[in-house]
Amino acid sequence: MTTAPLPDAIGARYGRNDLKVGLRAQLTVEDVLDVARGRRGVALDSSADFETEIAAARATVEQELQAQRAVYGVSTGVGASVTNDIPSALREEMPHNLFRFHGCGTGAILGEDVAAAIVLIRLVSLARAKSGVRIELLERLCELLDHRLLPRIPCEGSVGASGDLTPLSYLAAALAGEREVTLRGDIVDAETAHRSCGLEPLRLQPKESLALMNGTSVMTALACLAHARSFRVARLAAAVTAAMVDATNGNPEHYDDRILSAKAHPGQVRCGAWIRADLRKDHTEAPARLQDRYSLRCAPHVIGSLLDSLDFGRNVLETEVNGVDDNPIVSDGTVLHGGNFYGGHVAMVADLLKTQVAGIADLLDRQVVLVCAPETSNGLAANLIAAEDRVVHHGFKAMQISASALTAEALKLTMPASVFSRSTESHNQDKVSMGTIAARDWHRVVELTETVAVIATLAAMQAVDLRGVDRCGDGTKALHSAIRSVVPMVIDDRRQDCDIDVVLAMLRDDRLPLGAPA
Repeated sequence: MTTAPLPDAIGARYGRNDLKVGLRAQLTVEDVLDVARGRRGVALDSSADFETEIAAARATVEQELQAQRAVYGVSTGVGASVTNDIPSALREEMPHNLFRFHGCGTGAILGEDVAAAIVLIRLVSLARAKSGVRIELLERLCELLDHRLLPRIPCEGSVGASGDLTPLSYLAAALAGEREVTLRGDIVDAETAHRSCGLEPLRLQPKESLALMNGTSVMTALACLAHARSFRVARLAAAVTAAMVDATNGNPEHYDDRILSAKAHPGQVRCGAWIRADLRKDHTEAPARLQDRYSLRCAPHVIGSLLDSLDFGRNVLETEVNGVDDNPIVSDGTVLHGGNFYGGHVAMVADLLKTQVAGIADLLDRQVVLVCAPETSNGLAANLIAAEDRVVHHGFKAMQISASALTAEALKLTMPASVFSRSTESHNQDKVSMGTIAARDWHRVVELTETVAVIATLAAMQAVDLRGVDRCGDGTKALHSAIRSVVPMVIDDRRQDCDIDVVLAMLRDDRLPLGAPA
């Protein structure tokens, strides 16, 4: 493998702690996240049998063609055009025509972290030696990640079977030196980016653009990144709940492990432990109510169902990441035609998880209302107003409205995308997964819920200030200190959008002290 020298900044960032990709490597969601964020580089398996198996699969495709046996997308047309016979003299044109006519994506461009995850997940599938591509193609995918030369992929245009054809056409085009890419954050045309890295664009061979495009890598990448963010939302929701309980003189008994273990769902037990760790330990006064309202008392059960769904989703997503989602595939010297490109499993997980995450937005929105009303906050000032001349100040009144609006939008997006299968492409793709739409919905729901969680965090910290920080547990004190280092308490009415933005950035950069995620 010939690689242009790594720019110093990239080599230093990776530390050459390369993720090994090959025939048997098993990647985790965290591995995908590390590469997506540029924390690790990628290298191909160096074992003796890797190149041999890759070459053998490629040879099988060529042997089938020489034997005049049909190979989908090589000697035939694609989709409903499968009945078209492609003369051997025209087969070299197919790979480039395939990605060119799919260049009709619409909508916002996916982020660079998503693009990097897509390249990695596509590489993993092709490196299983069941797609019939050349080793040079796999090497080039590694080089794209090394240089952060990433395709600019519009987010719309996939029905999730045959995989993510249109969005993945932007990856195939980038390899061929066509369309636009980002090179270490700068937008340039693909050919110029290749030259800057000392590379020549690839001339894709028969079957190679189909192998690049005919898979679930876009929806799976989106889902892996949403998975990590959803877990972080769950942990913040537990921390906010603990702060709300202490600030409203709630009943800590609700989080007793003897209660939660009696039902024994792992997620609720885990969440209960998080809340107990953050709560004040030396409660002496009686709680304001024997039984708190559900948004506090049942928080371990709401957050716990998300945690258990994330565990289920992880297993499905890691199976998808490490599987072969191509068509046709090569196995035991035979070209086999099937439907591994179907994104039903990813759609199932995304539809489930977006609902669970939206439930967290709803939970925290209710907690904001609870802490802002004196009758439910155990006597805190209405709307958490701290100013002495309260009649002309409004505190967190509008923050409640924003949280409610964001929550409503998140809940609206929980309609399952997977039920909207539509017959398309001349009724060839007559049952499709809509997995990419489901994954995009999940991403959007996470974004909205993160913002609701930040508003709830700010409200909880304001309540802590009003009640007294010394009345809170160590977890809440640490969170309060971090928030107050960047956002002051609200005394007189002022804008709070900047407060939301700065704490949201802290959350997304993992800079909020949320305790050990055990």
